[in-house]
Amino acid sequence: MAQVLEFRLPDLGEGLTEAEIVRWLVAEGDVVAVDQPVVEVETAKAMVEVPCPYAGVVTARFGEEGTELPVGAPLITVAVGAAEPGPGGSGASEGSAAATEESSGNVLVGYGTGAPAARRRRIRPSALSGGRPADAAAGSAPGPSVTAGPDPAPGMAPEAGSFAGHEPVWDSAVESPAPDAPRGVAAPGIVAPAGPAPTHEGPVAVISPLVRRLAREHGVDLRELKGSGPDGLILRADVEHAVRGLTAAAGPQRLAPQPETSAVSLSASVSASASVSASAHAAVAGERVPLRGVRGAVAEKLSRSRREIPDATCWVDADATELMAARRAMNASGGPKISLLALLARICTAALARYPELNSTVDLDAREIVRLPEVHLGFAAQTDRGLVVPVVRAAHGRTAESLTEEFARLTDKARQGSLTPADLTGGTFTLNNYGVFGVDGSTPIINHPEAAMLGVGRIVPKPWVHQGELAVRQVVQLSLTFDHRVCDGGTAGGFLRYVADCVEQPAVLLRTL
Repeated sequence: MAQVLEFRLPDLGEGLTEAEIVRWLVAEGDVVAVDQPVVEVETAKAMVEVPCPYAGVVTARFGEEGTELPVGAPLITVAVGAAEPGPGGSGASEGSAAATEESSGNVLVGYGTGAPAARRRRIRPSALSGGRPADAAAGSAPGPSVTAGPDPAPGMAPEAGSFAGHEPVWDSAVESPAPDAPRGVAAPGIVAPAGPAPTHEGPVAVISPLVRRLAREHGVDLRELKGSGPDGLILRADVEHAVRGLTAAAGPQRLAPQPETSAVSLSASVSASASVSASAHAAVAGERVPLRGVRGAVAEKLSRSRREIPDATCWVDADATELMAARRAMNASGGPKISLLALLARICTAALARYPELNSTVDLDAREIVRLPEVHLGFAAQTDRGLVVPVVRAAHGRTAESLTEEFARLTDKARQGSLTPADLTGGTFTLNNYGVFGVDGSTPIINHPEAAMLGVGRIVPKPWVHQGELAVRQVVQLSLTFDHRVCDGGTAGGFLRYVADCVEQPAVLLRTL
């Protein structure tokens, strides 16, 4: 008989804990080969095609398109092996061996496959529920699991003290039991709450650290939640729903009248409550756009930047007429065309060589500023999927021609949605050309954990005093947002002034070549 193997959403690397199903590439009943892509998912970093490590027939798919799944949740099941059972039922073991031979062992080609393959083990009948692997939705390491053994009797539950065959993972800020104290008994110095004992025993069905953190920040008891994910797994949406419930419950309490409240004040309170309810209803009736995928990652990163980085911004207008003329001369001389962004990047790397304080990051735990030896230059790129920041590696060692080619390559990948996590991480400084949107200035938000970002507005003809006379020149506004912990205004001003000087007189760059 064929053996059914389950393939779970693998760890896609870069600390990602979940992904959204964008498009299924196979259907139930399709025959798949080893390492054939079976689903396209979108993470907070990029679009990724996930290959299956087994060859066989797809027997089930888990999750509809648009569904967000946590790492470790089941994706598909595949029937592999076709050996007929021989005398004594030996065919089952032969099928198992065939299944092992017909798998690649990879969880995702090119992503996170450097670690050893997850250990396979048989699941005891007591750890099964409904004929499916009980650990399919638990926080086990992503990878294949083999279902073996008879189906459990109806109503059979996982073993006490474990969820789906795994040890519980306690959230220290929410549900951890006191050390050395038996469950249900208060530890010394802790007053047990009045009323019946809690009915939620055992571990919390949640594997995403983002979900656990969200619960801690809003005071949500994960033990009180019923997960909507596979096998009761608690998802981010479950916690957010609970937070909204707590907020709604707190409103009426604030508006409840005191015992001595008069009839007039009671009427006013009721009116106020009705007004609040109407306002809340109007808010709920509005369009809601989920913060997930690229948009969710951007929101989280920008929020973290504002929370952690004491940023400041300085700006200056510069005459870019000579820079534009130099670019025209370079492109007229033959050879590959040089982009304006590449010239600005070349200016940035030269400025960072003079002011290395801005090519750094802050280590809060060690209370140290880490100055980085290489410039990995990020640049903001607007795509249909949202704002992304691809990174040009070792930009300080590239020519204007090399920078032009790399910017074009990464921009094309961004528009196609094929950027990998490696293309989007590791930046040390960001260049943001928001002039393409037709605006003059901005105060950029630093791309955490970097220390600075240079913003460039549009280049437009403006009245300008040139060589003592009023003339029409090509003027651009440059703005620098910097982490005030890594340097003071003098350093930031010196950096920005050097950039402006290079824009106004490109020959200044010859001193650093």
